[in-house]
Amino acid sequence: MRSLNLRPAPSGRPVLALIALACVASVGFALLAQYQLDMQPCPWCILQRVQFLLIAILAGLGALIGGRVVTLLTSVLIVLAAASGAASAWYQHFVAAKTSSCNLTLADRIVSSLHLDTTLPAAFEVRASCADAAAKLIGVPFEFWSLALFVVLGLAGLWCALRARG
Repeated sequence: MRSLNLRPAPSGRPVLALIALACVASVGFALLAQYQLDMQPCPWCILQRVQFLLIAILAGLGALIGGRVVTLLTSVLIVLAAASGAASAWYQHFVAAKTSSCNLTLADRIVSSLHLDTTLPAAFEVRASCADAAAKLIGVPFEFWSLALFVVLGLAGLWCALRARG
């Protein structure tokens, strides 16, 4: 005989809140690295900041609003944004960092079109070329830290999406 499980399905809201917090913290750390460690950002660095903030907004909305449909929608969008962020970190390391100029690359065009570099230059102004911005943190390229976080965020978003789907 089957017993009835009357407990509600676990909510993804706490995980979404942690995703948002991790994203805001990562941008905060990037700014700390920029201003305290003199790690100046290239267009791909700035694009990843924007992608982290997009994920933070999506996760924050999902955590605040809740509900199965909103959680599923925001979680799927988080997975897509995290995949995009991982691709940009990968591209930064394996392609862009090997070039002397980032002018007119996809990242440069996206950052310029959002006008964040003129609205909030302290956080979003490009200040280095891709080759010059190549930096390491405890022996690991900075963009690999970003890549790892995007992968973790994508997996967390996938977990939330699967939980919301029921």
